[in-house]
Amino acid sequence: MAQTIQYYQTQITDAYVANAATIGITINPAQWSVTNLDRCVIYAVAVCAFLLNSFFDLFKADVDETISAMKPHSLRWYALKSKAFQYGFSLVADADYYNNTGIDADVVTASKIVSNVAVTEQTRGLRIKVAKLVSGDLAPLNLVTELPAFQFYMKQVKDAGVKLNITTSVADNLKNNITIVYNPLVLNASGQRIDGTAATPVQTAVKLFLKTLPFNGVFSIQKFEAKLLEIDGVTDLKVNSISARYGVLPFDNINISYTPDSGYLRIEDADLVISFIPQ
Repeated sequence: MAQTIQYYQTQITDAYVANAATIGITINPAQWSVTNLDRCVIYAVAVCAFLLNSFFDLFKADVDETISAMKPHSLRWYALKSKAFQYGFSLVADADYYNNTGIDADVVTASKIVSNVAVTEQTRGLRIKVAKLVSGDLAPLNLVTELPAFQFYMKQVKDAGVKLNITTSVADNLKNNITIVYNPLVLNASGQRIDGTAATPVQTAVKLFLKTLPFNGVFSIQKFEAKLLEIDGVTDLKVNSISARYGVLPFDNINISYTPDSGYLRIEDADLVISFIPQ
């Protein structure tokens, strides 16, 4: 990495003074004027050294980029490429990128509809799960318009020979039955805060916990219970039953953890059953 011009100038000056001293010549750079010949020559050489090293840095960056483009891509690369998809835009001819010159930045941002993506290896190729944001929550890409466009885009940018299984779907469903032991000084028998600041603190915490899970992250019962115990007024709890499903499949009990097939979990009010018992 190139140093500053001052760095090279100091290095050259120090070497010049030291070499002169070996033959009995004393040089004091502090006494040099602005137009001193030695000072001007050393400065010119320092500038050349700076420029040369800067060119080496640019050359190295170009070589690194070329090597990166030639080698097989990582799962992270596929995830980044998925998020780079612009709905309604064409790729540059024979390239894997867009030309957004002259296009308003807000238009470009709005066209990047894939907000969340997870790429995993399968026996045959890669599975890519994607979702978009709708009114602040995750939702699947439109199966008729957006998904086919995204699939065609990924076909253009992927490595040759790599099979992709691209999926987008509604959230997996969670169902649970919980008994909450509450502090009567904070909550009432319906789970509402007595001070009136929250009507459904436990239900809200459950839904928020699911929303804050990483995309394609693991739902852990232990972490779920720990988060509920952080609620002011909740002193103890018991998860009587907890299950999940994806698509229209039946609900399956969760023993320890669950990874949503769609990449994210949500719960309907009817599937969240809570009993409140005073401490």
